[in-house]
Amino acid sequence: MNTDTNFSWQDAIAVEDVPADDVVGVIVAGKDLAIYCVDGDVFVSDNLCTHGHARLCDGFLEGHEIECPLHQGKFDVRSGEPTCAPVTQAIRTYPVRIENGRVYVAFE
Repeated sequence: MNTDTNFSWQDAIAVEDVPADDVVGVIVAGKDLAIYCVDGDVFVSDNLCTHGHARLCDGFLEGHEIECPLHQGKFDVRSGEPTCAPVTQAIRTYPVRIENGRVYVAFE
């Protein structure tokens, strides 16, 4: 099991800048990330669809599923697992913590 010492925590965005029940794209430490807020919980994944190479922040978030804007494949934002064809490969997700109104993302 990983501990905080295995991670490099990076300040990503203010919590208030992540729209409720929506997604926003940000660049953190050179990585293109999608940051989601679902029912008050924040999740982070890579922003690039593994199928069509479209930016997920341009997609449609419904519940815990983000729909790729290019071919309508879907991923679970909690795990990155595909939930709908034509997507077959998961997107990478990242640990998140909230401190002092900021979203921090961990990279190994």
